[in-house]
Amino acid sequence: MPLTNGMEQHQAAGMLIRREGPGDVAAIRSVTAAAFRDVPHSAPPVEPGGDPGEVTLLSRLRADAAWIPALSLVAIENGLVVGHVVCTRARTDDRPALGLGPLSVLPERQRTGVGSALMHAVLGAADALDEPLVGLVGEPAYYQRFGFVPARTTGITAPDPSWGDYFQVRCLTRYAGQTGRFRYAAPFDTL
Repeated sequence: MPLTNGMEQHQAAGMLIRREGPGDVAAIRSVTAAAFRDVPHSAPPVEPGGDPGEVTLLSRLRADAAWIPALSLVAIENGLVVGHVVCTRARTDDRPALGLGPLSVLPERQRTGVGSALMHAVLGAADALDEPLVGLVGEPAYYQRFGFVPARTTGITAPDPSWGDYFQVRCLTRYAGQTGRFRYAAPFDTL
């Protein structure tokens, strides 16, 4: 039987990437906690012994004006959420930008292409929404495969200079040479 639409094609391949729905919030929380638990670069728990800080960050972002529902995506396999990525409103000086993160994949599904699929999907969605650029903090060797470059090479300054080349940007189609200091959504400052 021929496949008739993109959803069926993704399902046939075993994974579906779609926008987050209201019923996904608890699963996303679990995936994010599992992905960042005991990881050295994770944000510390807000409450002693609690979930990693990335879980709290997601809750705070959802309640913030910076939340962009169309840029909160989940990866589904066999009906279960196995990964999540989000971009929220950020700024470079007075111009709009996006801050990417967290990107979370269940530990047992890491290194299987789930994270890459989520990255390609969210970057494509951001570009389709005419966003100019995306910033993130992460391992340069990993994120360069998605077109990210050290922000300093584009004239964009990291929120914290100590991040060095770990703060990176990906310029999208609507990028028009904007420079300046990058600012994440306010909830990032509360961790």
